[in-house]
Amino acid sequence: MRSYLNVLATPGAWRFLAPALVARLPYAMLQMGVLLLVQWSTGSYGAAGIAAAAAAVSQALVGPQTGRLADRHGQRRVLLPQIAIHGLALGTLLALAAAQAAVPFLVLTAALAGASVPQVGAMVRARWAHRLAGSGKLNTAFAVESITDELTFTLAPVLLVGLSTGFSPVVALAGALVLIVAGTLVFASVRTALPQPSPARTRTGGGVLRLRGVGPLAAAFLAMGSVFGSLQVGITSLTAALGEPALAGPIYGTFSAASVAGGLLYGAVRWNLAARTRLLAGLALLAVATTSLTFAGSIPMTYGAAALAGLVIAPVVITGYTIIEDLVPADVRTESFTWLNGAIGLGIATGASVAGQLVDRAGPSLAFVVPPVMTGLAALLLLVRLRSLRPLPEPALTGGQVLQRR
Repeated sequence: MRSYLNVLATPGAWRFLAPALVARLPYAMLQMGVLLLVQWSTGSYGAAGIAAAAAAVSQALVGPQTGRLADRHGQRRVLLPQIAIHGLALGTLLALAAAQAAVPFLVLTAALAGASVPQVGAMVRARWAHRLAGSGKLNTAFAVESITDELTFTLAPVLLVGLSTGFSPVVALAGALVLIVAGTLVFASVRTALPQPSPARTRTGGGVLRLRGVGPLAAAFLAMGSVFGSLQVGITSLTAALGEPALAGPIYGTFSAASVAGGLLYGAVRWNLAARTRLLAGLALLAVATTSLTFAGSIPMTYGAAALAGLVIAPVVITGYTIIEDLVPADVRTESFTWLNGAIGLGIATGASVAGQLVDRAGPSLAFVVPPVMTGLAALLLLVRLRSLRPLPEPALTGGQVLQRR
């Protein structure tokens, strides 16, 4: 644990980590919260699914644009208007749902709420990259972030469902709104490790996704997102078919706990193997590990297969963030992180949607075909594009530039 303690003991780190944690918990509640809210308001799962998808897609597409603005103008100047818009949009959605407004209004407002979600997770990673660049600690710092993501996506549904069933989805999302506004405002006020705004020096030629290696990485993250989404559907439907629906939560919790353990172990190791090779090997291993879920015909086998998949997925996510930090120039770093975050969100929505259709047509086991197919295809893509994931060479610096950099 020494490597983690060294990273967490970075002077001033907890000043931005603590409020970021408060702000990121509601981030993991939004998509499911919109689903529960719209179904509660309209009585229609179809309308609820459309609204949740609208929130997820708008968040994935608009998030990178806010990351670009943060790179250009600074995090604080982006976060303050963004949280104001998000608070207004989510508050309006709650009011419309309580008034049982028409579905198109709910879908449109849900899309606006998703598009305006503050990208605090990407900005935390940008702060770590700014503070720890060249120190050899960045892989461990990104492990901390991936474990934090895993914990929030594990705790958020429990908190959300508890408040929704105990009170109502309106109360649950109102609580999420309070947390995200408070956490974001405090995070924005903290200047520790804050990257300085930089002019647009990098020519992206159509966006960061066109930069060398970013597209294949985003495809890999979409595939990993599909693992989360399809497992939620597959585990829920399989346990119901086996007559043990109450075990869906513990089994998915086992997957999450194993992911945390895998991330902890991976982040504590100083690797000599190139990150791009680790990413390719990890995706291939993830495809193999998730294949075991297709043979899980009993509760004990499902527990074991979920744990195996969880152990592998966090190291792959950590490696992807490590590569992107070395791959792109500093002036588009936050935007690049938000593209990876958005790709995971799109993958979750895609995996859940495809798995749901497969369950309806052919039964629970077919939902588990989605993860190995998606991650296997991503591994093949990276194998073809592996050279594009080599880190950028350090530019030659003049004496004045060296002093400026220091």
